[in-house]
Amino acid sequence: MFSQLSDRLQGIFKDLRGHGRISEQNVSDAMREVRMALLEADVHFDVAKRFIARVREKSLGQEVLLSVTPGQQIVKIFHEELIGLLGGDAAPLNLTKPGRILMTGLHGAGKTTSAAKLAHWLKRQGRAPLLVACDLQRPAAIDQLATLGAQIGVPVFRPAPGETDVVRVGRQSLAWAEEQRGNVVIYDTAGRLEIDETLIAELKGLRDCVQPGEVLLVCDAATGQQAVSVAEHFHGALGVTGLVLTKLDGDARGGAALSMREVTQRPIKFAGVGERIEQFEPFHPDRLAGRILGMGDVVSLVEKAAEAIDEEEALRMERKLRTATFDLEDFLSQMKMMRRLGPLENLLGMLPGLGNLKGFSASEGEKKMRRVEAIILSMTGKERRTPDLLNARRRQRIARGSGTSVAEVNTLLQQFGQMRKMMKSAGKMKKMMAQARGAGMSGLP
Repeated sequence: MFSQLSDRLQGIFKDLRGHGRISEQNVSDAMREVRMALLEADVHFDVAKRFIARVREKSLGQEVLLSVTPGQQIVKIFHEELIGLLGGDAAPLNLTKPGRILMTGLHGAGKTTSAAKLAHWLKRQGRAPLLVACDLQRPAAIDQLATLGAQIGVPVFRPAPGETDVVRVGRQSLAWAEEQRGNVVIYDTAGRLEIDETLIAELKGLRDCVQPGEVLLVCDAATGQQAVSVAEHFHGALGVTGLVLTKLDGDARGGAALSMREVTQRPIKFAGVGERIEQFEPFHPDRLAGRILGMGDVVSLVEKAAEAIDEEEALRMERKLRTATFDLEDFLSQMKMMRRLGPLENLLGMLPGLGNLKGFSASEGEKKMRRVEAIILSMTGKERRTPDLLNARRRQRIARGSGTSVAEVNTLLQQFGQMRKMMKSAGKMKKMMAQARGAGMSGLP
């Protein structure tokens, strides 16, 4: 997410921080480079121009240029302006009764998947969401929504086969929603490869019929410069209340996020950060600004950990680690727990200074984790609980079953053995220290 922009900006500001004193020329040179970095990240030209003008004006103040740490002050100004550009504070959904949400956007932007992801997110917040299939252009979209709804346990309203009137579907869904007793209704609508009057008229009719509290524009983060035109047209016709950015995990540039917010003056409310149904999260401008500038996002990491990690399981694992009874079954469980936090690349981006770690490939790290998982899954339950059973013949079988080599199996077992020895040593040392304190050695910590 924003990896190219992040790399460029961190390099520019590292150079700026290196100057003991900063002149107007230093600021102008840095801002020129920043503007080029924004344009290369697909930020719209006008948006980049206005943003740089604001940062430059504030950076040239005497209190900044004559301060003890002028470079740091300029980074602080840039950070604050970037938060403003992304929308300031996180904007919550308007779920005031009757709680209706209209999902709009071009074909291929990810509306259907985003509708299901939003329903899943709302369900986890304690709401009772419902989904309505209003894409009458693509029967496959209706089937897709029904499949996703079944997967997350959310009721889906399907129009009658051959139905062509989206307003009639909207009216029918209102009566159906009353029967279902849901408190949030999400409408998945049709899209086109490009904006046309037929699409806009259809969406206006549906909007007037169901009167949603939210009209969310779903846009692919890789749309680039076209994002501004799309946002302007949809907002002008429908009165968009918020934005949903999809595929942020796959787009290295992501300038659409900066451009669309500035053009519509509507908040980015959610971001899709992966293919899985749970990889959908509220958009926090301050957190993303920190990640772009390499400051990390520890708050989001802690929130993810709280959601993914079972407290009882964590305590059980802590006891096993402390008593050195940790086995390969536990190791596999730990890996699965970590995978629930999301892709390794995203996790690194949340740790200050590690988002652009040089010499480390997050994708290579993911591959290694998958190979380790395959090796352990190729073992029997008894072998996982008692690794000492793994003789040469068993290791050959495991290598064949996991599609790896015997050398990789040996390496894993060797590293695991070293880890257990360290745990045992730590346990013995702790015991010795406790005995020493009990014997009256008060000088020990």
